[in-house]
Amino acid sequence: MESFSSVIRTASQEQHTEAETSTFMSDLLGGKLGVDAYARYTEQLWFVYEALETDAGSIAADPVAGPFVRPELFRLPALERDLAHLRGPEWRAGLTALPATRAYADRVRSCVERWPGGYLAHHYTRYLGDLSGGQIIRDRAERTWGFARKGDGVRFYVFEGIPNPAAFKREYRALLDGVPVDDLEKQRIVAECKKAFALNTAMFRALGDEFPLSA
Repeated sequence: MESFSSVIRTASQEQHTEAETSTFMSDLLGGKLGVDAYARYTEQLWFVYEALETDAGSIAADPVAGPFVRPELFRLPALERDLAHLRGPEWRAGLTALPATRAYADRVRSCVERWPGGYLAHHYTRYLGDLSGGQIIRDRAERTWGFARKGDGVRFYVFEGIPNPAAFKREYRALLDGVPVDDLEKQRIVAECKKAFALNTAMFRALGDEFPLSA
């Protein structure tokens, strides 16, 4: 029987690819956009992770979501340090969410409050992505805009509490494979993973509208 982690990865591959290859991300990683676009993207991430992490402690004892609430994954402190570097010490004053970002964060917050399986879906799509493809973004950002290696500006992508990301991801997938839910709930979690990628893609699309390339 195929493992649950493999089922999730296979079922959401199309949506995952669509998010990764969005015009905004392609332009950003291709060095076609300025640092302001990167900063704006970082601002949007703050809203998503604020929804993921602020009340995560409330489900730490839940048998489904609890094992995934891992402080070494939390990104808000790193995001805030990056934003202070990118926007200055008064970065909060100018912080605004795009409508697509607001919809994404609202969905995440709803899952935190009401549906541990849904929280797990969003947790998986965000943090495993950060540990994997996120490292490409960090490398490109360092080279394109001159940030210090793993320094302020890219700390969001630096997991200081996870010295061996490959081993951590194996452990994470093992937790997924053993998640104590029935097959119907697993199907719902897979569907929410797809939704998470779609929400992320919508955020990228909105960012692309805000930062169109000059003709």
